[in-house]
Amino acid sequence: MVHTYTFHPMTAADLPLIRRWLGEAHVRDWWGDPDEQFALVSGDLDEPAMDQFIVLAGQQPLGYLQCYRLTAWNTGFGPQPEGTRGIDLFIGETDMIECGHGSAFIRQFVDEQFRSGLPRMVTDPDPLNARALRAYEKAGFVRDRMVKTPDGPALLMVREP
Repeated sequence: MVHTYTFHPMTAADLPLIRRWLGEAHVRDWWGDPDEQFALVSGDLDEPAMDQFIVLAGQQPLGYLQCYRLTAWNTGFGPQPEGTRGIDLFIGETDMIECGHGSAFIRQFVDEQFRSGLPRMVTDPDPLNARALRAYEKAGFVRDRMVKTPDGPALLMVREP
């Protein structure tokens, strides 16, 4: 089944859903402590460098996606073209993982950003997160290099138009 995904800008009304998703074992494995992550995600609602979305397949909310301007926090990514943005995401609904949704909505979201003139999209998954690496590669990202982030070592992955 081919889905068209919708990226609903996240609001405070979505926070109970985010809290529930952060508590799911498959999200906790890679995002860490649910309370700590909830504080960060909810705190970013008013962060001008961060756009946050609830990803929907049809009418079904399935995940979270954040797209951010590179700031001092991401200096470990090295020099990037002006306007480069980064993404992080997770699928929150357990029954929606390993169904092809991740790579499909990543591709759709990034393609939309490129049509708006974005020069490059980057992401930095944990190098041991095989599911994430596979999804990003299927969505057209290529492995660039290992980087140091405040959360530890990560694999910088890049996609260009």
